[in-house]
Amino acid sequence: MKKIASLLLLILLITGCGGSNARMATENYLKKYRTLNSEVLVDLENIVDKENLTEKQKDKYREVLKKQYKDLTYEIIEEEYDEEVSYVTVKVSVYDLYKAQSDASVYLQNNQNKFLDSDGNYDPSKFIDYKLDRMKDMTDRIDYTIVFTVTKEDDKYVVEQPTEDDLLKIHGVYNYELE
Repeated sequence: MKKIASLLLLILLITGCGGSNARMATENYLKKYRTLNSEVLVDLENIVDKENLTEKQKDKYREVLKKQYKDLTYEIIEEEYDEEVSYVTVKVSVYDLYKAQSDASVYLQNNQNKFLDSDGNYDPSKFIDYKLDRMKDMTDRIDYTIVFTVTKEDDKYVVEQPTEDDLLKIHGVYNYELE
C-alpha cells in the first residue's frame, strides 16, 4: 500500500470532467468517484494489479477502494471566477484510511509475534491481511479542504489535475501528521 501515492496518479484520467460552470465541472469530477464510473474502475484495477497481493487480498483491496469512492461526500464551500481560471473550494469527507494504516503499523510493532509463519519468520502477507481488514472496517471519517483549479476551454469548464496531496486526501491516505 506504500505505492498508493504514486499509483493514485493513475486516476488522473478523471481530470477533464466538463461542465457549464466551474462548480458543475468539479461536481462531475467528484461524482465519477461516487458512481464508480467505468474510467475510475479501470484505474482502480491498475492500482490493485500493481500491488504485490494475493488474489484474495486484491479482492479485499478493491472492496476498500470502492467503498471509499462510493461513500465520499463533499460540499462546495466557495467559488472564485476569473476570465479563464476558476477556483472551487470543496470540503471532502472520506474514510480515514491513513489512520487505519498507521494503527496497523503500530500494532505490528507491538505484536510482531502475531505475524509469524510456521517457521517463526515474519510473514508480510499476514500483515497485509491485517492491514486490509483494518482499512475495510474503518468507519472514522476525516474532512479535508481542497481547492480545485478549473479552466475554461472552448466555453467548457475543465477540472485541472489535482495535486498529489489532494489526490491522497480524496483517497483518505494523506499523511496529516506531517502538518
